Amino acid sequence: MSLLWLRVALVFYGLGLVYALAALGGRGKRMARIILPAMGTGVVFHFVSLAEAVAASGQLAPATIHQSESVFAFLILLLFLGMYGRYQTLSPGIFMFPLAFLLTFAAAMGQSPPQFASTALRSSWIATHIALIFTGYAALALSFAASLLYLLQERSIKAKQVDSLMTRLPALEVLDEMGYRALLFGFPFMTLGLLAGSVIAQEQFGAAYLRDPKIVLSLLMWVVYLVLVYTRWNAGWRGRRAAFLSTFAFLAALGAWAANYFSGVHRFLGP
Repeated sequence: MSLLWLRVALVFYGLGLVYALAALGGRGKRMARIILPAMGTGVVFHFVSLAEAVAASGQLAPATIHQSESVFAFLILLLFLGMYGRYQTLSPGIFMFPLAFLLTFAAAMGQSPPQFASTALRSSWIATHIALIFTGYAALALSFAASLLYLLQERSIKAKQVDSLMTRLPALEVLDEMGYRALLFGFPFMTLGLLAGSVIAQEQFGAAYLRDPKIVLSLLMWVVYLVLVYTRWNAGWRGRRAAFLSTFAFLAALGAWAANYFSGVHRFLGP
């Protein structure tokens, strides 16, 4: 049943994908009124799917890459809805909706998914680690979306080009603040998630885990994240420089995620 509810959620997320494509083409205005209720309904069905999966397996931590994709997509949209409640703009959805749709599609349609090599998945520490890390990733994705919108809006203003998409975007100051708030929200989650993961890895693998490519890239990503937060908080970096650094931090996060396929700690195995 959990897969059924996930596929129902995917239908609603598909509307989000259509809206994003229409908005990029300057024709998303007609769907704006229905898209938020549609995505909210999808999130509800997605939550039911995750809850049933936990009840069926008896473990909180996702056991496969596809389950991880499902959790990540859920958190992305949950953070988006929270951000909408604060700023009342759908604009980050232009990037967030397609990402959530693709992740959910992979989770809903994946057959014989690869498994984690770790045998500690039933540990509540693992579940805590994953929830914290994925929340940090989702916040970075939201900051990345706000940064891209900032750069697009800034370029449009400088070029004195006016199109239907740019006229519906928030002011540059609002986009900058959205990216900043997302960073501040996600950094504690990312930090605590890495600490929890380090405790687990130390117990399971000893000091050798520090040489694992996933661990190395995750620490480098955290350093980039720290630099980004510091430059925004203390150095007062705003606007274009902050947007480019947010983009770099998100790319670093993607690199850390891709390292799962080369890791001895987080390795995904074939079916």
